[in-house]
Amino acid sequence: MGQKLLFILWVALLLSAEVFCQARAPKYSNEFLSVGVGARGLAMSNTQAAHVSDVTSTYYNPAGLLGIKDKYQFSLMHAEYFAGIAKYDYAGFATPVDSMSHLAVSVIRFAVDDIPDTRFLYDANGAINYDNIRFFSAADYAFMLSYARKLRQVPGLDLGANFKIVHRSVGNFANAWGFGLDAGAQYRRNKWQFGVMLRDITGTFNAWSHNSELVIDVYTQTGNEIPENSVEITLPKAILGIARRFQLKEKIGLLTALDLDFTFDGKRNVPVSGDLASLDPHIGLEIDYNKIVFLRSGLGKIQQIKTFDQSRETIFQLDFGVGIHIKKITIDYALTDLGDQSDALYSHVFSIKAGLN
Repeated sequence: MGQKLLFILWVALLLSAEVFCQARAPKYSNEFLSVGVGARGLAMSNTQAAHVSDVTSTYYNPAGLLGIKDKYQFSLMHAEYFAGIAKYDYAGFATPVDSMSHLAVSVIRFAVDDIPDTRFLYDANGAINYDNIRFFSAADYAFMLSYARKLRQVPGLDLGANFKIVHRSVGNFANAWGFGLDAGAQYRRNKWQFGVMLRDITGTFNAWSHNSELVIDVYTQTGNEIPENSVEITLPKAILGIARRFQLKEKIGLLTALDLDFTFDGKRNVPVSGDLASLDPHIGLEIDYNKIVFLRSGLGKIQQIKTFDQSRETIFQLDFGVGIHIKKITIDYALTDLGDQSDALYSHVFSIKAGLN
């Protein structure tokens, strides 16, 4: 009865948040939380919901924390985008509470640093003075506290949840604080693995506070709209995943994964688009040799674009990665957008994971 009640609550929260927020939520909000964490996940185009079982579960599906065998597990990741202009960093830590549950914390930062503030470039005499240039950062932060627990009543079923705090800042000009909840589940049946991840199940509310006094003079002269304090809402998103591992030879294994992302903010440029919901599929593969050396690939972000002759062309993002696991340390590398098949620029991503007993 308790399990059914929990499932009904999840569905009710998802639907109520969508109805409540649809009319006043922007189409894209907190998009830095859609990038992904860990070079393994990024190399597989973020197809992790069903099979993730390490500290990065805090992002992909908190139920996967129960697959960690170490007493303590750490992970760090660094990536750079737009020729190094934007920096993306992740850190995570997980540990068991008891034999039935796990606890984890993680932090994500996506930022552009050292942005020139040229408001005071001209001095009182109208001369250019470069010493007056100041610098600021536009940074997005997410802090997540995750908890996962096994259900004795249903063998193979694990549940997890995230409580997250979002902080976004643009120098001294504006900042926002937000709070949200995620819920996830994983189920293992024979050789199959299934996963569901519900992000922002109640809607994540970002309350923006603007320091208009810093820009009111410049904005008035240039005819720009003076920013006002506001609330930005991130609508719920559902991810369904399925995965299976095949033993090809004695020491060679193949993991296949498929994730289906459902968004509820109207039509998007994805393979299946509708007014109520849109569907974005992505697939991933991982070949391992004795679970020591890994070769990975993924395909996602399938879109249609208009070319110069007004015809339509389908583009996609192809990702690639490798990994090595030595004792309790795993080092992973990912090259996103291999072959430049999409409009996104390729990026090199490195991450490291370590376990301690």
